[in-house]
Amino acid sequence: MRCLALNASFEPLTMVPVRRALRLVIDGKAEIVESEGAVVRSERLALPRPAVIRLVKFVHVPRRFRRQVTNTFLFARDNYRCQFCGRTQHELRHRECLTRDHLVPLSRGGTNAWTNVLTACSTCNTRKGNLLPEEAGMHPVRVPHEPHFVHLAWAVRKLTRTQTKYIRLFYGANVLHTLESL
Repeated sequence: MRCLALNASFEPLTMVPVRRALRLVIDGKAEIVESEGAVVRSERLALPRPAVIRLVKFVHVPRRFRRQVTNTFLFARDNYRCQFCGRTQHELRHRECLTRDHLVPLSRGGTNAWTNVLTACSTCNTRKGNLLPEEAGMHPVRVPHEPHFVHLAWAVRKLTRTQTKYIRLFYGANVLHTLESL
């Protein structure tokens, strides 16, 4: 089980292992907001098992770090589906995998921007090569876009009912509904 870590402003930051959450609480750097499950005991302490903690001091997180393209977030944005042939990760054959494809290839001046990358199976990516989609006759199912950073941060995480309450509180029910559909 993992623990939801909130900033001092109650903004959801990340998921941390329960052991790390307990260390932050013991060191006075965080406080337990919600707990679930059995009490965690040591020789001298007994603490509730934290499900949600809040940092005592505000931590500034630059927005540019939230928007970096990683394969984990890219695949989650595209629902783990090849944007050319439409197959999911589970439908790929032996030795095939999901890869990052650039609509405008890097060799032709393309970038790693969200609007230029999409998920492609290794077969489609190899077939397209360093061609533009029009030249290869391969058009993506959906036009790539930059997702909201909240979707990036939480799309690949499993949240408990207690933890989802804080995502809804800070970002609203619409964001939570979108995350649950991923």
